[in-house]
Amino acid sequence: MAHEIKRIVSGMRPTGPLHLGHYFGVIENWIALQKEYECYFFVADWHALTSEYTDPEKIKGFTYELALDWFSAGLDPEKSIFFIQSEVKEHAELNLLLSMITPVGWLERNPTYKEVKQELESKKDLNTFGFLGYPVLMSADILMYKASHVPVGEDQLPHLELCREIARRFNYLYGETFPEPQSMVTEAARLPGLDGRKMSKSYGNAIFLKEDFDSVRQKVFSMLTDTNRMRLKDPGDPKNCNLFPYFKIFDPNMDVSEIVDGCKNATRGCTDCKKILFEMIVKFLEPIHKKRKEYEKGTLIMDILHEGSKKARGKAQQTMDEVRKKINLTY
Repeated sequence: MAHEIKRIVSGMRPTGPLHLGHYFGVIENWIALQKEYECYFFVADWHALTSEYTDPEKIKGFTYELALDWFSAGLDPEKSIFFIQSEVKEHAELNLLLSMITPVGWLERNPTYKEVKQELESKKDLNTFGFLGYPVLMSADILMYKASHVPVGEDQLPHLELCREIARRFNYLYGETFPEPQSMVTEAARLPGLDGRKMSKSYGNAIFLKEDFDSVRQKVFSMLTDTNRMRLKDPGDPKNCNLFPYFKIFDPNMDVSEIVDGCKNATRGCTDCKKILFEMIVKFLEPIHKKRKEYEKGTLIMDILHEGSKKARGKAQQTMDEVRKKINLTY
């Protein structure tokens, strides 16, 4: 099916404040996509309920914070549509209709379902219909707007392939309706956490976009570096240093030869590198903090989301009118 418009659909779950890993893993890419694509970005509050259903009030609070982080980091509500998933009720209807034609086996074989269930099972009861059917709701989110592309990490490719299978099955049963969205694979999060593991708020190893600089300083100066350098005179290797990759991420053009030589020859201490990194992070976060204050004083974040939800719902209603006719559910 030909695409007249290059359209992106993507969302994030409101489960906490965004950190540097989110920026370099997702937000940076979204900002670039706004220049070339028609973009629909949404707060995936229904998706958050699949694992956070015991504390829905927390989801509501994080919805505001998530959008504030988005706009402070550079996403532009003048260029893209930003909305709240649960304010576009058509998502729930399409999710229901798609669930009628999705074999249970397709969901059970999904590797992401198994991995996340094993990871969180000790903390939460995920033996729910909603958690199993998460990919169907995700498919409804994407197909609703007839997205041409979906930015995903490699770990989400099984979800998108399932979305394509659902689209093919619907088209086969009821006639051509949905284009099969193409994957736009984004790099895995390039920024490690402060302790070398994946950056995550649950690990306590993240620097948040809204974090004050005193806290940033404390975290940077406690970062894990090359464990072989117990003393200043001990030679090290940047390849074994958790801090070193940050330099090229924050400044791809940075000449790090002096830092490498200083580390290997034990003429530069880890504290010196931490000072440089702290200054780089402050320089990066300062405009984000400034923009955040402007949004907090001026434009109401929720107004932007509500207005975006109205625009998204207009498109969703068009899609659902077509879907109901195809299924013969018009009375």
